[in-house]
Amino acid sequence: MLKRRLRLVLAGPEQAAHEVRKRLATIRRAKSYIEWEKAVEVARDLLGQLATITGKVASANQTEALALLWQYMALATPVFERTSEMYEALEDAFYQGFKALPALATGTDEMALAEAVFQALQDNDYDQYSRLIPCLAEALGPKGLAALKARVLAVELPESPDQRDAFSQKYFISSALQDIADAEGDVDAFIAQYDAHTRTMPAIAAEIATRLLAAGRAEEALATLNATSRDTTRWPEWHSARLAVLEALGRLDEAQAQRWQRFTSTLSVEDLRAYLKRLPDFEDFEAEEKALDHATSFKPTEVALDFLRQWPALERAAALVLQEGPRLNGNAYEVLTPLAEALSARHPLAATLAHRALITYALDKARAARYRHAARHLLECESLAAQISDYGAFPSHAEFLRQLRKTHGRKAKFWDLVGA
Repeated sequence: MLKRRLRLVLAGPEQAAHEVRKRLATIRRAKSYIEWEKAVEVARDLLGQLATITGKVASANQTEALALLWQYMALATPVFERTSEMYEALEDAFYQGFKALPALATGTDEMALAEAVFQALQDNDYDQYSRLIPCLAEALGPKGLAALKARVLAVELPESPDQRDAFSQKYFISSALQDIADAEGDVDAFIAQYDAHTRTMPAIAAEIATRLLAAGRAEEALATLNATSRDTTRWPEWHSARLAVLEALGRLDEAQAQRWQRFTSTLSVEDLRAYLKRLPDFEDFEAEEKALDHATSFKPTEVALDFLRQWPALERAAALVLQEGPRLNGNAYEVLTPLAEALSARHPLAATLAHRALITYALDKARAARYRHAARHLLECESLAAQISDYGAFPSHAEFLRQLRKTHGRKAKFWDLVGA
């Protein structure tokens, strides 16, 4: 490894290109399995070759550097075929290569570049080229894009009994033509890649509407969004696209109604903020109180608690925790953990109940992977106990601890983590 690096450092541009070409070929031929530690080593090797390509070789011969960079990117498939997962170090190595493409492709022959892009897209098993056409659209220019489009349109679907082959090829053709349409600013060509049914799916309708709006065709965009065939509440991209269209059309009351409807359905913090911001002076306070009342009674409770923390409305969150008590869903650790932290300063009892829910769930369900976190939550309860003068209807910390030992005393792994 050190000798190889030294040769690259000392080599002139031509010799450096020769050394890189040999090394990339060696990596392609390799068959050994790549574990995590090996993945880091391979990634470091790849990045070293990339630095030589974009530095020493490119400074002397841009065409040669671009050819080597295509060779570099083509290693993604054989390299990832030798791994059991997509290691981050390797993904980053190929992402860095992808980012280097525009600079080296700029000013090169458009027709040759179009052919190189077409060939690369044929080997995209690991999505290393998923944004290749947008990335190189400027370098391709109108001439290169037209050539690439003609090449894609000439692709014949395989006469194979394996339907996966046909589907894969259809997807390649459709996605490539969509990217070319975007690069050429041809909205209708983009839309044409979807059949009538697919255009009614919320995510696809949002993509189409966004492009129609950018092209000044807001009414068509709204019609596309309104033609969706599913409940759109859970599709934020559809929601955002429709709001943008309504705003562009000056239909502000409809936009406000949509924001309120989505807030009441999902407790979206962003939608409520946007809704209140657009209300006339002195109406926002009353509307906020109405919204918080709605949120407090929202089910499931963990969604309500998460909203109240983020808003923030910690008084209401604490009251809701005290109301729910043992009914809190201790499996909602992504909600209760930050909530307990937010409540600890001014609402120690509510914070304690949130911690207890997490502890009891982990122990009741014997989730050993969570015992370390449960032990930490128990220590937080002990710390908060000093701030609580009245537990009300809830057990004191000492009583809770006694009950915990009685019920889960045999869970030695947990108690070892507690240190007791």
